[in-house]
Amino acid sequence: MKPFWRSFFASSLALILIGGFLVIVFIVGIASAVSGAFEPKDEFKVEENSVLHVEFKNPISEVSFAEFNKQELNFNQALGLREIKLGLEKAKEDDHIKGLFINVASMPAGMATTEEVRNAILDFKEESGKFVIAYGEVYSQKAYYLATAADSIYLYPEGMMEFQGLGAEYMFFKNAIDKLGLDVQIIRGSNNKFKSAVEPFMYDHMSEANRKQTMTYLNALWDQMLKGITDTRGISKVMLNEIADSVYVRSAETAREYKLVDELIYEDELLAQLEEKAGTKEDEELSLISFQKYCAKAAKKQKRELKTEDKNIAVVYAVGGIESGKGGATKIGSETIAKAIRDARNDENIKALVLRVNSPGGSALASDVIWREMVLAKEKMPVVVSMGDVAASGGYYISCQSDRIFAQPNTITGSIGVFGVLPNISKPLEEKLGITVDRAYTNRPSMMTITRGLTEEEYAIVQEGVDDIYMDFKQKVADGRPGLDVAGVDSIGQGRVWAGTDAIKIGLVDELGGIDDAVAYAAEQAEIKDVKIDVYPKAEDNKLNELLEQFDVDASTSIYSPATKKLADYLHAVENATMVEGVQARLPFEINVE
Repeated sequence: MKPFWRSFFASSLALILIGGFLVIVFIVGIASAVSGAFEPKDEFKVEENSVLHVEFKNPISEVSFAEFNKQELNFNQALGLREIKLGLEKAKEDDHIKGLFINVASMPAGMATTEEVRNAILDFKEESGKFVIAYGEVYSQKAYYLATAADSIYLYPEGMMEFQGLGAEYMFFKNAIDKLGLDVQIIRGSNNKFKSAVEPFMYDHMSEANRKQTMTYLNALWDQMLKGITDTRGISKVMLNEIADSVYVRSAETAREYKLVDELIYEDELLAQLEEKAGTKEDEELSLISFQKYCAKAAKKQKRELKTEDKNIAVVYAVGGIESGKGGATKIGSETIAKAIRDARNDENIKALVLRVNSPGGSALASDVIWREMVLAKEKMPVVVSMGDVAASGGYYISCQSDRIFAQPNTITGSIGVFGVLPNISKPLEEKLGITVDRAYTNRPSMMTITRGLTEEEYAIVQEGVDDIYMDFKQKVADGRPGLDVAGVDSIGQGRVWAGTDAIKIGLVDELGGIDDAVAYAAEQAEIKDVKIDVYPKAEDNKLNELLEQFDVDASTSIYSPATKKLADYLHAVENATMVEGVQARLPFEINVE
């Protein structure tokens, strides 16, 4: 049960925000009508000898969307990986497009998504024979990894780049909890020592088990990055590690000296090179085309041309934390995803199903609802899973019954384990606010509440329930994974997180590859020659996204500075952790690899 004051405060705040938002919309509408402040942009055209300008200012999701972010009080607009790939496919054959100009300082995506975009750029370069140039004033490590897909990498003469290895950090709240007099009662699977989602409430530092699993997947992710750089830049892994360990790259000049970049040039010199490569005429300006708009146009064109009766493979996108009920662009609702899978398997035109999972997990019950629909779909057609940045805990739960699982080498997966959290706020209520709580029961264990601690008997009952769910989780994984029994699942489970390169060795994943590989396998199994994809869940056209595109609005600006946004992300993670309902199959807290 949620305390009434929290529900009242949340409802009041929501009403204030909604009211304020409506007022803003009304004012903007009046201003637009009176003064014509928003003028629709000119029709999007691609001139001859154009260059695609790749900038990732907005986050990269699985599919493009725009939505109002209540936490940050702004609009979020995301470019979809699906649209990126469609855009690059179209650009291969587009005679007006002469090449790519990658201009990315910081990659707003996870490691596996970055890998998939990089592979798509490499594929574009190899199949089209068109040039790819990367240039920047600053490169983060992920942005640099993306840039290594280019023919040439340039850096501003006074610019900077990061190359120091990967790191992950966790924030712990145990001392704050103690100071506030709170008691957080934690119940996880009896041997789930790697299930570190609850550690921030238990310790003030990482446990040895958590440190072990963190170092394992960090090393796997770093090794994959080094392999990619070695393949395209010709620098050995040994040398790359030496550069990172000794922090040799301390300036633009040292980046050039150690051959991480090719030349140090100014922007005007870069533009002159692009003009030459694109064949720009002397009396004309270089035609730089927005990659995001180009991708959106390619996606719209495909949607218009695809007939319902031609569709033969369903791709169901499951993105975000898993909860009961309806979902959205950044949240997996069990009702929404289960219906999507059900609709796909009941469509006579659909011959195979691919579930694209990018999720840290969430509610064990909601995961089971989706799992059941996967079982039913598998009885009717080939069912394949493609894992994105993260497909762990509940994300693995909904994947395990598929015929085949594809993951990127740097996908985070596994975390087979469960936990429950029940705060006890009785002490601060009484000591800080003078509030006491009394109760009346018809039966002894009739009410578990955050205003008192669990009795030993209640704790034992909850522990038994958590262990039962963990046993059921292990059994379902064993049933779905060839070569694994329950004991084998437990030995690689216990909440432990794995990178894709390790997951394939222990049987959690079948093949390393992206969503295109998963679709190709599904088509082969269903004997489909000409693949036509139908995207699920079905949704109305995103009117907000269309409006923002029409007026050329960049909706990604936040009211937070980078530093305060990071703090806000932590606080939002704390809120999510303390607001969970029921037993959770969720990834260890928040993983942020930089």
